[in-house]
Amino acid sequence: MTEAIIDVRGLTKSFEGREVVSDLDLTVNRGQIYGFLGPNGSGKTTTIRMLCGLLTPDGGTGTCLGYDIRTQADQIKRQVGYMTQKFGLYEDLTIRENLVFVARVYSLDRIGTRVDQALERLGLAERANQLAGKLSGGWKQRLALAACILHEPKLLLLDEPTAGVDPKARRDFWDQIHTLAHQGLTVLVSTHYMDEAERCHEILYIAYGKLLARGTVPQVIAAAHLSAWSVEPRQGDGAEIAALSAQLQQRPGVDMVAPFGALLHVCGRDEAALDAATEQERADPKFHWRRVAPSLEDVFIDLMGRAPDNFK
Repeated sequence: MTEAIIDVRGLTKSFEGREVVSDLDLTVNRGQIYGFLGPNGSGKTTTIRMLCGLLTPDGGTGTCLGYDIRTQADQIKRQVGYMTQKFGLYEDLTIRENLVFVARVYSLDRIGTRVDQALERLGLAERANQLAGKLSGGWKQRLALAACILHEPKLLLLDEPTAGVDPKARRDFWDQIHTLAHQGLTVLVSTHYMDEAERCHEILYIAYGKLLARGTVPQVIAAAHLSAWSVEPRQGDGAEIAALSAQLQQRPGVDMVAPFGALLHVCGRDEAALDAATEQERADPKFHWRRVAPSLEDVFIDLMGRAPDNFK
């Protein structure tokens, strides 16, 4: 049977009279990677902090790792690895010294062995005596992850961990995350990168405190019922595409228009309405139109556009 690592119902949190998380239901199963997506200020970080015991919810009930999120926060904290967006270790200590410090904070046994294993696991052994402050963003990320898993947590919460990191470092990081998941670790990661979302087993989209969509990437895309066209000029320059973009943005039935180099991506919520709105332009021999599958980014932009902004 599938084991639920996180199971919460009606999770609610307000700050200064503004509801940041509203009646959120969430179930996360063991050994899976869940992508947590949404615009800035949507409540992702607040939700993560409530799940790991750093914040007490105003409303709602549930468990994390079998412990009550309201009354057993201390037990949850000891079994969770939490990696924030901002590097939180000591820059004037070496990689090894930082890991030894973290191990002592958790009162771990076999500190030397645990640190050596973490260094090998994350490819940090050859840099063990390098100051953390001298590391690039990608290596700091590896060190932060090593610190998070040093106490062998059952759940890993990652809050935009790859922000500002180059593509190769991001890919290396995700390879490590998948290795950990294969070993039974459960991961909940917030991200703004669509390629990272597509590497998750399931994704959850939250906007302004409300969970709007969840499932596998194909399930979320299919549930959005979007339709899309790709347009490119047969000849000429970008001026024709720019003019076409301006025209289409005024048409009922066209919900999104976005340029990608010489191409134009046109998307709508109603396929018949979109086709009717673009019929005249599709007959124009200056352009080549082809129907394409909507992307995950299309879905998220559409969801974001329709969600009520509780900060206004």
